[in-house]
Amino acid sequence: MGWYERLGQWSDEHRFGVDLTVTLVLAVVFVPASAAFTSMGASGTGTSGGWAALWALLLLAPLPWRRSRPLASAITVYSVALVHLLAGYLVIFPADFAVLVALYSVTVYGPRWAHRTAIVSSLVGAVVLGIALGLLSGRLTDLATMVFFTSAFGGMTFLAVWAFGLVRRSRRETIAALVDRAERLEVERDQQAQIATAAERARIAREMHDIVAHSLSVVIAQADGGRYAAAHDPEAATRALATVSETGRAALADMRRLLGVLRSEPPRVVVPPGAAVGPSGTLALPSGRGAAGTPPDGSPYGPAAPGHPAPASAATAALERAPQPDTADLETLVAQVRDSGMRVSFVRVGQARPLPPGAGLTVYRVCQEALTNVLKHAGPDPEVTVVVRWGAATLDLEVEDDGRGASTSAAARQDARPGGYGVLGMRERAALFGGSVQVGPRPGGGFRVHLRIPVPALPGAAPAPGAVPRPPGQPVPAPPPAPSGRMAPGRPSAATTPLPPPPPVGPDSSHPAHDRPTDRTP
Repeated sequence: MGWYERLGQWSDEHRFGVDLTVTLVLAVVFVPASAAFTSMGASGTGTSGGWAALWALLLLAPLPWRRSRPLASAITVYSVALVHLLAGYLVIFPADFAVLVALYSVTVYGPRWAHRTAIVSSLVGAVVLGIALGLLSGRLTDLATMVFFTSAFGGMTFLAVWAFGLVRRSRRETIAALVDRAERLEVERDQQAQIATAAERARIAREMHDIVAHSLSVVIAQADGGRYAAAHDPEAATRALATVSETGRAALADMRRLLGVLRSEPPRVVVPPGAAVGPSGTLALPSGRGAAGTPPDGSPYGPAAPGHPAPASAATAALERAPQPDTADLETLVAQVRDSGMRVSFVRVGQARPLPPGAGLTVYRVCQEALTNVLKHAGPDPEVTVVVRWGAATLDLEVEDDGRGASTSAAARQDARPGGYGVLGMRERAALFGGSVQVGPRPGGGFRVHLRIPVPALPGAAPAPGAVPRPPGQPVPAPPPAPSGRMAPGRPSAATTPLPPPPPVGPDSSHPAHDRPTDRTP
């Protein structure tokens, strides 16, 4: 900002003081000059210098308020000029320049109607002054000449001052609009930052709630079971402690991955000697979690390398580099909960397909939260069914249990109350992808969580039966049997009829043999 801009800004901040000082300086010069001009008889007949000095003071008196109160100042100056013209003091020079100052001030700082009225009044005043000067000469030709020249000169002067004032007014309005836009953008930027911060805090809160609640629930259940089984079945206690160790390490890795977004630099992972390294330079992940992926030596992360008795750091580093869980990890989640002693059956219906980023994590977290609530609130020995149903355009996840009954479970579960955050987190996750979550007791006792989320349509979906004619002689394959009953670990199903084998797949088939419409994992 240059000195001229700084001077203008300072003048705007001290309007009355600056205008008062300038008016006093002008009064020192203009009042004596106006008195001397009138004493020479140039302002009309029968005039005196004393009255001219008074009229000059009255013209200059409203100028200190020309910017703070432009409308009142202009009205006062125009009224004084009209009165001294009607009183016989036709021209008080140079005090009448206050009219030009008032016109400029009201044009720049006053309302639109005020400066339009002021320019019209100025033009009319120029014509009236010309008529008065013409009548003073007493001749008709002098009257016409004086009216023409006075109106032309006065009109051009007033129009020039008015045009300059309009340019200054336009500049001020442009600057004011730019300042207002900058302030609005700053406010909007702050609001967007607050919204983004609140959304990120809510996301971190949901992730931490799901990770901590699920992991601690499994750890507590395993610790209690191991403590009771230690006296009678030491092997069961050992397995419980292994599950506790595995769950704690996995939760720690998830927490480190979650809090890693708050760091300014990526975490440095130290790879111990002998650790398996994948083709992209990352640590190779364990083949599975829980009992299904635990090697014979009891360690959930494989045997220790020679000279390194504790491979937990390498395994934790591998988990930190692992991707976020998806719908493909639901079976591992069910197996992990099943290892804690809960009877859980897993049913998958339809053909799985890739989901948009984050949608698979939403399904996983909702299932994790539902199973955690069952583990905490469903009572002793509940039977749980997890159903994943892939539709044409939607994915349905149902988690049902037969806990202590609808009347007691709804009141006993903390997350179902308004103060809980589990159900709120599930609904927020589903709403991000246009889905919905229904939570509540089911008829006959127990609890039910139902998630429905839109998914991409199945690519190259087959048309409805009968829409495409089949070659003659080719049999119509029978549809696969619908899922019925519950399949719990250790309990035989009521219907033990084996599923028919899939039809042979040729080399040009687009679907592998294991993609069946219905998949059950007990």
